[in-house]
Amino acid sequence: MERTLGRPGVTVGLIDGRVSRDHPDLRGHPVRELLPAPQRGCDADDGCCAHGTFVAGILSARRGSAAPGICPHCTLLSRPVFSSRPATSGGFPEDGCLSGARAEELAAAVVETVDAGARVLNLSLAQAEPSSTRHRVLDEALDHAASHGVIVVVAAGNQGTLGTSVITRHPWTIPVIACDSDGWPLSLSNLGAAIGRRGLSAPGKGVVSLGVGRKALTITGTSAAAPFVTGAIALLLSEFPAARPATVRFAVTQSAAASRGRRGSVAPPLLDAWAAYKTLRLEGG
Repeated sequence: MERTLGRPGVTVGLIDGRVSRDHPDLRGHPVRELLPAPQRGCDADDGCCAHGTFVAGILSARRGSAAPGICPHCTLLSRPVFSSRPATSGGFPEDGCLSGARAEELAAAVVETVDAGARVLNLSLAQAEPSSTRHRVLDEALDHAASHGVIVVVAAGNQGTLGTSVITRHPWTIPVIACDSDGWPLSLSNLGAAIGRRGLSAPGKGVVSLGVGRKALTITGTSAAAPFVTGAIALLLSEFPAARPATVRFAVTQSAAASRGRRGSVAPPLLDAWAAYKTLRLEGG
């Protein structure tokens, strides 16, 4: 973050709730929307919009804000998949936005966002429960992202169970679990063999970011952790524009493992963006 604000040519696809584009800490930054159908603006009690704006803030809020964004000069491409749901006292529906998208709708959003030019996708959502069941359409959408070199970062889920889902099990995605300030995994994070083998952990306890209007929002969970990885990848793509996507993905996942020791069986290592930067610099970008 000290080296770059990101570049507008690096587009981050955010598949989530709506984003409150008129938020003062997002004004002046490149934010585009892909809307599947005409939708009204964000209301103060729209929990899904609160969730989408929260994640957008981690990625794109101005650096001088109370919750500075990781890559504010990158282009944010918002593709909503959640319908409006009433907010709870915590700011978003407890059972809604994290697991409210159907697999077919999610697959369509992935394909559309890839085709619109995204370089990295952030999916701060999860299927309701880990499952070994395959879903052909969603698998094909993630294959589409892989074939276009679009890195896909996904939240591991907050059920505190052992197992994977279609999106965390796919070989191209980077599943992310939540950790505390000491780097220890939170008990709510889903763990699994694929998550431990290919994923990362990132800050996810009491993360503060933007809410609808001027009110800050605090969220704990893997949906808050995922954009830290997405933002780091966007900065690396900005700093090393000639690097192949597979090289950047390998640097982020394997440099973390190398700097923290070997990977565990079900819990992934902590994101180490500086180690990934040094790896790409040594390889000449």
